Amino acid sequence: MPRDVRVRSYASRLIAVAFLLSICHADDRLANDAHADRVLVVKKERTLVLLDHGEILKKYKISLGADPTGPKNKQGDHKTPEGNYILDRRNEHSHFYRSLHISYPNADDRARAAKSGVDPGGDIMLHGLPNGFGWLGSTHRLRD
Repeated sequence: MPRDVRVRSYASRLIAVAFLLSICHADDRLANDAHADRVLVVKKERTLVLLDHGEILKKYKISLGADPTGPKNKQGDHKTPEGNYILDRRNEHSHFYRSLHISYPNADDRARAAKSGVDPGGDIMLHGLPNGFGWLGSTHRLRD
């Protein structure tokens, strides 16, 4: 097969994949006046729910850390913390979309880690894809 035919065939396939990704990507924007007072992550369902006074504003399908099953126990275990935390600050200089700090570890986490003789870790962030990779759309959820 001539080189120019192979290049056109490859380009056609790339365009088709890009089109499929674009139509599969849902509009995740909330109304400008929406205000969430609680963020709920349901790890088993890989879902993040934004709530306002108990009413669901929006649900998002998510991926989690590299080893998401079970609660976070120590630094470096790649687990997602389980419990009640506060989104206490935004990382304005993050390389990830909308990077929000989670107030892990809380007092219970520190006590549990001390009892086990381990460092509970910290600096846990809730964030989107790396900046500039939004074109991946929902394909990032194929793997935690």
